Amino acid sequence: MNVLMISGDKNMLVPGTEAHRRFALQRREVEQLNLFVWPQVHSGWQIYRAARANRYDVITVQDPFWRGLLALKIAWLTSTKLNVQVHTDLSAQPFFRHVLAQIVLRHADSMRVVSEKIRAQVGFMRTRASIHVLPVYVGISRFQNLARQSHAPKTILWIGRLEHEKDPLAAIRVLQEVRKKGVDAKLIMLGTGSLMPEIHQASQGLPIELPGWQDPRPYLERADVVLSTSKYESWGASIVEALAAGVPVVAPDVGIAKEAGAIVVPRSEFASAVVDILQTGKRGVLRLSLPTAEEWAKHWKETLV
Repeated sequence: MNVLMISGDKNMLVPGTEAHRRFALQRREVEQLNLFVWPQVHSGWQIYRAARANRYDVITVQDPFWRGLLALKIAWLTSTKLNVQVHTDLSAQPFFRHVLAQIVLRHADSMRVVSEKIRAQVGFMRTRASIHVLPVYVGISRFQNLARQSHAPKTILWIGRLEHEKDPLAAIRVLQEVRKKGVDAKLIMLGTGSLMPEIHQASQGLPIELPGWQDPRPYLERADVVLSTSKYESWGASIVEALAAGVPVVAPDVGIAKEAGAIVVPRSEFASAVVDILQTGKRGVLRLSLPTAEEWAKHWKETLV
């Protein structure tokens, strides 16, 4: 099978990244897999020329929005089948992007979604193509059997991009509420982003560490709870990694949180849920059955048709 892939993730081109390792798994499953990152690296014209020059069996695209519309047009011009991936919570999209997704998905020949939650959302769009559920591949073995460390004060860990959709300032408010309830706790925020100046200002006088983006494993070893404050999630790899490490997760109903085994509560109850975990010492349990690398790659190939 010859495949043209249109992505928006530049890390797929960077050796050593999780995205590049995932791409390597995919590339081994097909005869040809050509990757284009639009619009950050490649132009639409470059992708169209490649599609005209090669006899691809399928074009697979990372999302059903503008990138999906580009893929739909190229697939139509070159008489190539279209596979659309849906990694994001469609219910959280603004009206125009929702309409755009409907147009693209209704013309897709096959679809891959990353959770049952998103399968249900796509199902309401009256699409004609088969819908395959395949989660994002996460190598959880490196998070299992971590050496958990006892310590004081208790540690709340937050992982993600410091951007508005992740709502990192909410984590600081939760820490304040937890401490007001008499629990000696600190907050570690792993990540970087445009909200860093605001985070620095809001964290003044509070026991908050801001180490930037780091390998989460050493931090999961000393975390008592992972807090997710995202307004929406495409999937939620950090949730899966934390639960695989035995660290409980408090989260809203976003992405894979509920299916994975996180403690899902309304935002108004974040602090209470965190306090309960810190006082009782609850452990996290990953309730998803995830495929091995080889199984995942094989299933990925099956989702293309």
